Amino acid sequence: QFHLVQSGGGLVQPGESLTLSCEASGYTLQRHNVGWFRQAPGKEREGVACIPNYGGTSYYHHSVKGRFTISRDNAQKTVSLQMNDLKPEDTAVYYCAVPIRCNDDNMGADGYPSWGQGTQVTVSL
Repeated sequence: QFHLVQSGGGLVQPGESLTLSCEASGYTLQRHNVGWFRQAPGKEREGVACIPNYGGTSYYHHSVKGRFTISRDNAQKTVSLQMNDLKPEDTAVYYCAVPIRCNDDNMGADGYPSWGQGTQVTVSL
């Protein structure tokens, strides 16, 4: 089990940017696939982006491809999600999760990953 602490999020206008961070307290994340999921009101949770362990190709949901970037820091304790050109449909609670299934064409919260506490992202005029 990982203790994941999220930061970032908030209220922005369409076209603006936000960065979400997910830190594993006391652990490095290098050996694990890490992902970001989101859940909007009345909708199912969906995988947004994931980064595989030890490099490899990250996965992005088609709706965020080209706008969002997932990355790890050098100390491998934090995974960030840079979100640019935000749209109202990006409004949701965002969660990071470890470990997850992360392939170059899909991702999923298989098994029993640890979850961050959730961060609200609201994109509105």
